[in-house]
Amino acid sequence: MSLFLDVISSAAILYLVAAGLLMIFGVMKIINFAHGAFLTVGAYASLVVTQLGLNPWIALPVALAAGWVCGMAIEYLIVRPLYARPLDAILATWGLGIVIAQLITLGFGREAQFATSPVSGPLTVLGTDYSAYRIVLIGFAAALALALSLLLSKTRFGLVTRAVIMNEELARGLGIHAGRVRFFTFSLGAALGGLAGALITPLSSVDPNMGIPWLINAFMLVMVAGSSMFGLVAAATLFGGIQVLLSTFVSPILGGIAIVLLSAITLRIRPKGFSHD
Repeated sequence: MSLFLDVISSAAILYLVAAGLLMIFGVMKIINFAHGAFLTVGAYASLVVTQLGLNPWIALPVALAAGWVCGMAIEYLIVRPLYARPLDAILATWGLGIVIAQLITLGFGREAQFATSPVSGPLTVLGTDYSAYRIVLIGFAAALALALSLLLSKTRFGLVTRAVIMNEELARGLGIHAGRVRFFTFSLGAALGGLAGALITPLSSVDPNMGIPWLINAFMLVMVAGSSMFGLVAAATLFGGIQVLLSTFVSPILGGIAIVLLSAITLRIRPKGFSHD
């Protein structure tokens, strides 16, 4: 049971980290390499809440808001002029991630710090004691997956977003403001990145470069998922599960590179990944 919960919780964490990146890629077809910096911003928002002695749950809306504000500013000032130049947009977001990490270093220093977990101790699941916080993360991931699914399939925003994804010129001809869709989507993706950063913080230390390893795995999962949220769930579950099994029974080092290797093999065999497009 413990191993099963490790697989499910690891998949949940990977989904939480990659969901915001997929939102942006699905609409804009741009890989936002500043996503790791958004995770870090969310983590430091959680750290500030801890340092102020506030309830740790407050870190979640604070991180969400911090990511949203950063996303709005970056989309308007940096990404928007580069829509027609996707390669330049990728390079710009990569450089921006480095700048954000350096600004965080100036403000908080390079040393690793720790934020308070909102939930501590074990929880008994079918006779097995397991981390209560990891169980909470599974619930968060399931709720987020459901919320995003409803947003994209049952709302006007989802309708216009799908129209922009399928044919932007036709969508413009129908009166859809593609620029607003992009602005909202980028801001939402950044907000989800900030939220993910706050959620993973209790599992590790906080430092200015903590988002980079998460970004690499999220990037590979998004490449495999394409623009499909279901594909992201499948990739996070399958690859996350294999990562846990390899780390447990073979080698933690091999487990650490499992997602990158599996994603590369999948894309070699199936260039569109798990996407149905």
